[in-house]
Amino acid sequence: MTHYRHRISCLTLMLVAALGGHAAAAKDAANPAVQAALADSFEARGQAGLDRLKQDTMQRICSEYEGKPVPDDLAKQIIDEASAGVRFPTDGQYFGDWRGGEKIAKTGTGLQSSDDPAIANGGNCYACHQMAAEEMAYGTLAPTLAEYGKLRGNSEPILQYAWTRLWNSHAYNPCSHMPRFGASGILTEAQLKDVMAYLFDPESPVNQPGAAP
Repeated sequence: MTHYRHRISCLTLMLVAALGGHAAAAKDAANPAVQAALADSFEARGQAGLDRLKQDTMQRICSEYEGKPVPDDLAKQIIDEASAGVRFPTDGQYFGDWRGGEKIAKTGTGLQSSDDPAIANGGNCYACHQMAAEEMAYGTLAPTLAEYGKLRGNSEPILQYAWTRLWNSHAYNPCSHMPRFGASGILTEAQLKDVMAYLFDPESPVNQPGAAP
């Protein structure tokens, strides 16, 4: 969801080649020459600022171990920090309007330089997940969510689990590729409630028969 006007410099290409590719480049990201090359290769544009080049602890660890097992102590650090940062609904209510959640799941815009920051972000859930049976176009990078609420019920542990997954999936899977919708402020609490309703409401298209494998 992040977009920049990208102008790769010769210096950047030479540095990446010299460092031996993505993993090595990520490991040496603190190198001033690398930081300078990155800063020279991107321009701030609209809401897509250069602050997005700065990695937090989790991102640095996951970049360093891309394609490799994360050591147990670092994996635990990621899980503990992600879990500690989860904020459950302030009013104790997990559900909003599933119709709003459906719109969020099908909307892929938001946070790009070309997007209007005054317009609510989408979640683009169908880019990775199968969800409602009526939707024919969906990604397969992540597990199916078809009949999610119908199959799992709505006990408090299940609701907390689903909310945490949406808020910051690293609490369960360190170095998950799922966006940190709550922790990164991609979706608001009200939007997260709508997505929860889309997953759990018996009337939601997600919980109609025909989509589950």
